[in-house]
Amino acid sequence: MHKRCERNRKRSKRRAIYCPIHGCYLDSVSQKYKLFADKAEQLQERGLSRRAALLSIANYTAVTIQGEWLEAFWCEHCQEKNWYYVRQLNNGRYDISLAPKELWQQVTGVIDPDGNPSVGEFTRINAKQLSCHSVNSFYSL
Repeated sequence: MHKRCERNRKRSKRRAIYCPIHGCYLDSVSQKYKLFADKAEQLQERGLSRRAALLSIANYTAVTIQGEWLEAFWCEHCQEKNWYYVRQLNNGRYDISLAPKELWQQVTGVIDPDGNPSVGEFTRINAKQLSCHSVNSFYSL
């Protein structure tokens, strides 16, 4: 006979995603940002045949890559937020690593952590200022 607590457990369990450096549990601080492939080579790297990859890209502009995403996590030990590339393995476990720069071009809806490269340094500094006297910085030049 099953225990009552096991029988009534309907809620989903917490994802077992741990810090690759310290081994402590990571708390998610963002939504999942799915990866998209827009080149046949990206699909071939994930096990699709060349012909199937070319047909997929020809039929669809971008193909969602299942089981892979970018997500921000908070590490209690480090006391900092980092973006990780997460891959869900077949056995229900997760493989995570720090998100490399080239993956940011495959994600939609996320802000680049380094900022927009077309924005100048002056604009970036003034956007971070909280005071209403930021007009004075124009006169100091």
